[in-house]
Amino acid sequence: MASLSIPPSSSSPSSSSSSLSPLPWTNPDPDSDSSFAPPPVEDSRPSQASPPRSIDPREEEEPVESESCGEVAPSVDLRSSETSSSSHESALPADPPPLLPVSFSSSPPKVEADSVAPSLLHLSFNQDHGCFAAGTDRGFRIYNCDPFREIFRRDFDGGGVSVVEMLFRCNILALVGGGTSPYYPPNKVMIWDDHQSRCIGELSFRSDVRAVRLRRDRIIVVLDHKIFVYNFADLKLVHQIETVPNPKGLCAVSQQQGSLVLVCPGGQKGQVRVEHYGVRSTKFIMAHDSRIACFVLSQDGRLIATASSKGTLIRIYSTVDGTLLQELRVPSLSSR
Repeated sequence: MASLSIPPSSSSPSSSSSSLSPLPWTNPDPDSDSSFAPPPVEDSRPSQASPPRSIDPREEEEPVESESCGEVAPSVDLRSSETSSSSHESALPADPPPLLPVSFSSSPPKVEADSVAPSLLHLSFNQDHGCFAAGTDRGFRIYNCDPFREIFRRDFDGGGVSVVEMLFRCNILALVGGGTSPYYPPNKVMIWDDHQSRCIGELSFRSDVRAVRLRRDRIIVVLDHKIFVYNFADLKLVHQIETVPNPKGLCAVSQQQGSLVLVCPGGQKGQVRVEHYGVRSTKFIMAHDSRIACFVLSQDGRLIATASSKGTLIRIYSTVDGTLLQELRVPSLSSR
C-alpha cells in the first residue's frame, strides 16, 4: 500500500543557505486524517495562521485495488520527525504554523568555474507567473521573473529532479526525481519544506509521476493513465480520473479562490475533460481530431486554449458550456 511518511532528517541535501528551525508539526495518531494541515498562503508576504479553506469534494473514492488498476492511490501516514513512531501522546499545536514566503537571497551561491553546467530536466512557472522553477540533474533552482535573478538553489549530491512545483512563493514545494540518476524515486511525490531544507512527506505510486499541480486547497498528481486529486489540508483522496495515455502529464487547474476547475485529457483522442468541482459537473469538449499536445487554462478557469499534435490550430473554448470562441490558424507553428 502506498504511504505518506516523513524521511529521516539525515537525508537532507546540502543547501546554499542555512536552514531555519524545524516547524513544530506533531501527530499524536499516525492513522488519523488530520496529520498535515498547512493553511492558506498569501502570494508574496507572510500570512497569518488561519484554518484551511474547506471545499466539499464532488465524490470521495476509495483507493483503487491493484487487481483493477495499475496505479494505487496512496493512503496517509504522516509522522513528525520530533515524535518517535512508538509514542503518540503529544498533542497537535493549537495553531498550525503558517506557510512562509521564500526569502530572496541577495547573492546566489557561488559555482566553481570549472564545474560542468547541469542538464535541464524541468521548467515551470508558479501560479502567478512571478517566479519559475528549473529542475536539473543536480537539484533545482528558483528564479524571479521581474527583475530576473536567481532566488535560491538546492544542489543534491548526484541526483536529478524532473518535477518542481511551486505553491506561489511559500516554503512548500512538490518534487519528483528524474534524469539518469534520480535523487528521489520517479514514482514518488516529495513534499519539500525549504525552511527546514528537507522533505516532510511523500506520496508513493505504482507508476512514474508525470506532473504535479498545487493549489492552496488541493494537490493534483498526474500519472500515465490516471489523475488523483487530494485535499491539501488532510491529504484525503477526493477524486480520481481515468484519462487516455498522458506521458506529458497534461493537466491544468484554476487558481481563483472558491472556484476549482480542473482540465485534463478525456477518454478519447482529441478530447478535453473539464471538471467543475464547485457545481459538481463534468464537461467533455472534442477540441481536435488529432491528439491533444498542450492546453492552457485561464486563472479563473473560464477559458481554455488547446493545440493538437499537428500544431496548425489553436482553439479557445469556454469551459462553462464548451463553446468554441476563437480559432487561430498558424500553418508554420508546431505545438511540440
